Amino acid sequence: MRIAVTYDNGQVFQHFGHTEQFKVYEVEDGKVVSAEVVGSDGAGHEALAGLLSGKGIDVLICGGIGGGATAALAQQGIELCAGASGDADEAVAAYLRGELENTGANCDHHGEGHHHEEGGCGENCEEDCGENCGEDCGEGCSGCHRRPVITGKNVGKKVRTHYRGTFNDGTQFDSSYDRGEPLEFICGAGMMILGFDSAVADMDVGQTVNVHLMPFEAYGEADPNAIITVDLSDLQGAEGLTVGQQVYLRNSMGRPFRVKVTAKDDKTITFDANHEMAGKELNFEITLVEIVED
Repeated sequence: MRIAVTYDNGQVFQHFGHTEQFKVYEVEDGKVVSAEVVGSDGAGHEALAGLLSGKGIDVLICGGIGGGATAALAQQGIELCAGASGDADEAVAAYLRGELENTGANCDHHGEGHHHEEGGCGENCEEDCGENCGEDCGEGCSGCHRRPVITGKNVGKKVRTHYRGTFNDGTQFDSSYDRGEPLEFICGAGMMILGFDSAVADMDVGQTVNVHLMPFEAYGEADPNAIITVDLSDLQGAEGLTVGQQVYLRNSMGRPFRVKVTAKDDKTITFDANHEMAGKELNFEITLVEIVED
């Protein structure tokens, strides 16, 4: 198996269509046996799919990616694992452990820390959740939809923002201030949820805005078809799971996707593959700290 990672100075590069390099890993028996850095040859977006196919790539790991490029990869038979960040070598190791979650082209996140939680079930929990789980949109994230084009002076620019996210009752669910550093992303590249991205698109440096997002602007409505009930006897390792635990299952393509155990009795266990924020209205206070580059 050959895995390619969008690559920049040891890190997973965050915009597939603009990557200048890939790090290509040769994998045998679940272990990396060699790796090399190759250029993108100036290709962009959909054209990169053909380049990767020509190099015999089976899996692409990247950060942000658009719908057109996602479709092109699928046509070439290349498995996509989008939404990765941080050290490229560690991203590949996490993929091989079954711990790297594919967010898909349109499954967005508002910031770090909401899509890398590791479950305790690991590779022993393998289950085909069927067509209703949303393979095309990243394994059960009900917030997936074809997002409208975002316009604004900051679109295409790398920006840094501080933000605080709260539910309607005022409870805080996330804050960049608590982590001590602003969130960096490319505005309009599909790396963020739609409402957050749209809010930043026309902001000025130093400006603060408050936005209220309905589910369709955030993680979508909860999908009842993403509730999965299986017999305990059909799922190795399920006997030791408890209600509330987050684990990973595998779909029919062998890709891991995160679920939460919502019910269990002597014979069956029920998982919810919806994003934890699905169906929720969200509020953000956003400050544009810096525009890093065009």
